[in-house]
Amino acid sequence: QVQFVESGGGLVEPGGSLRLSCVASGSIFSFYAMGWYRHSPGKQREFVASITSGRTTMTSGRTIYAASVKCRFTISRDNAKNTVYLQMNSLKPEDTAVYYCNSNPPDTRYWGQGTQVTVSS
Repeated sequence: QVQFVESGGGLVEPGGSLRLSCVASGSIFSFYAMGWYRHSPGKQREFVASITSGRTTMTSGRTIYAASVKCRFTISRDNAKNTVYLQMNSLKPEDTAVYYCNSNPPDTRYWGQGTQVTVSS
């Protein structure tokens, strides 16, 4: 059974920063590409960022970002801790959403509770 537990969300002013964490259960975490996704009211859940598994030198730590967050957000992972991170800088009100982690592509069986990020003055 795979479980993802997200944390680190909160209320922040525009221009501020937050660091989200996602701890994954299971010993095969390092085998999966991982992603962050977000869901805003009235919108469909959308892709934010992904990072490859890093199992091999050829695929180690390659990242992809949605255009809306590129150059502001950074995804990283620590396979020893079964954890993936999302560093979010220069936050904007439109970044307000519930943020989720999952494999990439996502496995719909394993959506967690997510963590709320609210950007407001």
